[in-house]
Amino acid sequence: MGAAALKIAVVALSLALDVFAVSVGVGMRGAEIALRIRIGAAFATAEIAMTLAGVLIGKVAGTYLGAAAAYLGFTALVLVGAYMIYETRHDDAGGGFDLSRGWGLFLGALSISLDSLGIGFSILFIGVPLAVSLLCIGVASIVSTTLGLTLGKALGKRAEESAGVWAGIVLIATGLGFATLHYFHVGM
Repeated sequence: MGAAALKIAVVALSLALDVFAVSVGVGMRGAEIALRIRIGAAFATAEIAMTLAGVLIGKVAGTYLGAAAAYLGFTALVLVGAYMIYETRHDDAGGGFDLSRGWGLFLGALSISLDSLGIGFSILFIGVPLAVSLLCIGVASIVSTTLGLTLGKALGKRAEESAGVWAGIVLIATGLGFATLHYFHVGM
């Protein structure tokens, strides 16, 4: 279970960094405890739901693509990571909508959980138990949201941008690492 625990931790961390980045931005406006709970619950729910959707897509793809589906899943991680870096570097900080309630919260939770779709797709091929993975992803999302909201004002805009880039780098490294391990049949 040691290798599986490490894999789960890496996946949960990569997702948590993205959630942290968004939460820092929201936290710069200040956040009361009720708001932290609402945003944390929304982000964790979105992360878990999109991971499950990715698992379902991965199962269908695995049925039709066989062994190539694993590499497609790992490629998805790399592409999502690259997109996260691009998005962080090219995002206009225009603050288009309020991420603390209503449609803004829904769209914010949806946007940060898109990477979970790729994670869900690849979870089937990295040998981690799904229920434990979902629990870890949910807990990591709640913790990173709380930390991001709490520390957002103190950390400022620079930390938000840096966290988004690091989240992308971790996802790229995760995808490449899992593909290498799968190719050499190590821990899979």
